[in-house]
Amino acid sequence: MAISTSAALAVALAAAFLLHLCRSYPYNNNNPPAYFPNCTHHEIDLVAFPLNLEYLEAEFFLCGALGYGLDKASPGLSNGGPPPLGCQKANLTDFVRDIVTQMAYQEIGHLKAITQTLRSIPGNPAFSRPQLDLRPKVFATIMNNAFGGNTKLNPPFDPYANDLNYLIASYVIPYVGLTGYVGAMPCLFSAPFKRLVAGLLAVESGQDAIIRQMLYEKAQTEVDKYGYSVANFTQQISELRDNLGGQGHKDEGILVHPKDGAEGKIAGNVLAGDVDSVAFDRSPEEILAIVYGTGKMCLHGGLLPEGGNGNIAKSCNNKRN
Repeated sequence: MAISTSAALAVALAAAFLLHLCRSYPYNNNNPPAYFPNCTHHEIDLVAFPLNLEYLEAEFFLCGALGYGLDKASPGLSNGGPPPLGCQKANLTDFVRDIVTQMAYQEIGHLKAITQTLRSIPGNPAFSRPQLDLRPKVFATIMNNAFGGNTKLNPPFDPYANDLNYLIASYVIPYVGLTGYVGAMPCLFSAPFKRLVAGLLAVESGQDAIIRQMLYEKAQTEVDKYGYSVANFTQQISELRDNLGGQGHKDEGILVHPKDGAEGKIAGNVLAGDVDSVAFDRSPEEILAIVYGTGKMCLHGGLLPEGGNGNIAKSCNNKRN
């Protein structure tokens, strides 16, 4: 069909106007930084692997808030795994106990969500609760190592002594799982897996943010008996995790040098993130090295004294290197 002269003129004017807009609109010529995700594991194993951390968080929060663990709170959810060592109720105020109890039940939900998703897969890759060690001496060792290894906090750090100690001990755990979910996301292809991990990441991030915010309120408070502030503890724990993970800077305390804060302008660091305030990522290998406290994914210890479960962790459970 022929186009009238007036219609053609209108089209030409519209095209010229759009071209003008495109040329006048500020354009960022900087290409995004190259990102090469570590996708050496099958996505099913990446979805199953976090059960190790979710069991750890569930037991730590349940024990700390209620004085008992999964076997009473949700019988059968441990899938036959051994009960944790050192389960005990923390000396918490009502407010903190309420928050920790909420987190405990959230972790039960996470375990159910992961196991139910995995049960729909042939072979059911969901695995049982690993042996966990929640005894005070394990956390005391973590804190000693955070302050250089040669420093022995006296008296030994007790995570169950009071609100502040328990929150500092809680700072040790959820953030590690959070970075693991960030690391797994680019390696997932199935929509149900991506939806699950995105949902888990959102709630884990919220838990970590609440813990950091509660500690941030007391950033300059000296932790009883030790002569170090709350901010000192968070920074030392973050540096320890970076050292154990062995893959550079992926962790930050609640106070940083202003040049390392958001947009290089502020020392307050209630949320940890990279130069663009984007969450850091970690691989399963890094996570195991951190949770074991050995710096090596194949050398067990720390909070999982007999190693993690699942194909990724079991791939080197018999090695000692």
